[in-house]
Amino acid sequence: MTTFFIIAFAFFVQFTNKAGSSHIALSEVAIEKRIKRGIAIDSLDYAVSAMYIDSLKTAGCHVYHCSRWMNGATIEADSATIMRIADWAFVDSIYLTRTQNHSFDIPSISLRKRELLDLPSKALQKATLNELRSTAQIEQLHLHLLHNAGFKGQGITMCVIDGGFQHADILEAFAAARDSGRLLGIYDTTDDIDNVTGPTGAHGVKCFSAIAATTDNYEGAATAAQYYLIRSEEYYTESPKEMDNWVVAIELADSLGVDIVSSSLGYAMFDEESFTLSYADIDGQSTRCTQAANIATEKGMLVVVAAGNEGNNTWHYISTPADALNTLTVGAVNVQDSIAKFSSWGPTFDGRVKPEVCATGNQTALINPLDNSVVHSSGTSFACPIIAGMAACLWSALPHATNLEIRERIIQSADRYTHPHDQYGYGIPNAWTAYQHATDVPNNHTRGEFTRKILIHGQLWILHNGLLYNVMGQKKG
Repeated sequence: MTTFFIIAFAFFVQFTNKAGSSHIALSEVAIEKRIKRGIAIDSLDYAVSAMYIDSLKTAGCHVYHCSRWMNGATIEADSATIMRIADWAFVDSIYLTRTQNHSFDIPSISLRKRELLDLPSKALQKATLNELRSTAQIEQLHLHLLHNAGFKGQGITMCVIDGGFQHADILEAFAAARDSGRLLGIYDTTDDIDNVTGPTGAHGVKCFSAIAATTDNYEGAATAAQYYLIRSEEYYTESPKEMDNWVVAIELADSLGVDIVSSSLGYAMFDEESFTLSYADIDGQSTRCTQAANIATEKGMLVVVAAGNEGNNTWHYISTPADALNTLTVGAVNVQDSIAKFSSWGPTFDGRVKPEVCATGNQTALINPLDNSVVHSSGTSFACPIIAGMAACLWSALPHATNLEIRERIIQSADRYTHPHDQYGYGIPNAWTAYQHATDVPNNHTRGEFTRKILIHGQLWILHNGLLYNVMGQKKG
């Protein structure tokens, strides 16, 4: 039986200023961390103008959410209303972020979303008895040595921004986190109608299991940390509105005092083809979610993002916000250290090395939210939380380090640091090396001179040192 949903137009309305705003949108915990780390409170920490939001509501707009960093609101409105508010003096610009799409066949959309987030459901399979434990993916990073030394993320607050967290509130694998009060909260920035821990979406909970789950056969990468879960990914559609959901989610993480964000989401192609990004957009600054990831770094968070699963598809490259300047972007290997063919490629359009590191994302051991069993599934989605957990353990061991110092230690510990590769990045990091010392190799996160041919919307371009040229040698405007 087919069920249909009608999805309304959505717009992002950006304001010119924050007139009348006196509210600092930070918790006491977040403010304390800012003081401890010497990070100043600035205009980005002030809420969006309540007067402007009230004006939108009075005009008949439904306000989904507001972004203090982007200084705007994501709204639902008809075209006539949008035409009126475009003339308001305090409105800087308006962007369409979701069209009123047609009816959707839910089973087909559910499958499509799974393919965007990780590999198709057939890749989810029961692990054999000899493969049940998560030991191999932990030992690959030498993370067990930090665990043995007693560092499992204590004192670090993590946030998983993802799709649904099915049964996270009842799964036995998370009982230790819940019973100890370390599962601090579950939030939602989408307009999906079901509960965050309901049946539409288990991607987030599988990613969370790679960090926090504990069973007789399984231990996550950072089982002593504190956690927030935020759903930003909508189940039935793929639209730029989800990028705005993600912005609001990472702002919420900042306001809660989160140290490390793990997000296995990425955006490049959308249901509406006109929204689809170009490779030139993967430049570390163009999209709002990448801008937000950059701000999050400035605010003291370490943002860990999956590279994407487009390595052997048409898109080929990493997506956004994996292109952000100081995210720790993660590709996928198997436990034998071989790259997964699906793992998305770098570099960024402006020539930076991405992904930076890799972890087990080909047949990763995870917890099945339906029965608490250990299963294997594949995708850079599952490599990402393992690296985020490694970062939490390292930061727990080095509590006076900054977010960028933790990131740099992880990168410098990787096995390809002196000879990075466009799919491996700097390679597979070593948690123990990162803890003991960083290498003496100078920091150099841009590629040497490189040239390659690429296709963008069917047209041949020459990529040379981060710039695009046509076949006549003319630089793309």
